[in-house]
Amino acid sequence: MLKLSRLSARSRFILNILVTIASLLLCTFLSLMRLPGMEILGISPNWLLIWLVSWSLNRSCLDSVVAGLAIGAIQDSLTSNYPSHLMVFGLIGFLTSRLHRQRYVKEELIAVVLIVFVMTLIADGAIAFQYYLQGGKNLADLWLDYQRIGLTSALLSSLWTPLLYYPLQQWWRQFSDL
Repeated sequence: MLKLSRLSARSRFILNILVTIASLLLCTFLSLMRLPGMEILGISPNWLLIWLVSWSLNRSCLDSVVAGLAIGAIQDSLTSNYPSHLMVFGLIGFLTSRLHRQRYVKEELIAVVLIVFVMTLIADGAIAFQYYLQGGKNLADLWLDYQRIGLTSALLSSLWTPLLYYPLQQWWRQFSDL
């Protein structure tokens, strides 16, 4: 087992950055994969949103918004750029950070699962609103699609949250204690 206290401050900083980037890359790859048992109705968890909520809970609003914008850019590069995920993930980073700053949320796992559920609904709602602004679909069809996609994605994302949240929080807590 690697003892972080034996490493220099610079080595710990670099190691923390590498672990953070590796976890973000893992979430990006998981977003592209459709593993058996990980999807319902062709919809899979929003891994990048789970990562963003995990990151934003202990960060400042500015850090969370910048991370959200970066993740939104990653998501837009993997999918089409319209509807844009850039502003949606920026908003999610801001809201999550503000929830924690206002002390509405403790770091209990069930609270984090509920935050991911709500933030997924907000993100999917913002995407659906962008589709509405674009035109092409009437509001009734869009609402039916949003219900199916939003609730399924929120349910799956919240169920898979502990798999990502707990190890990352343990790492970041261990790193910050030094």
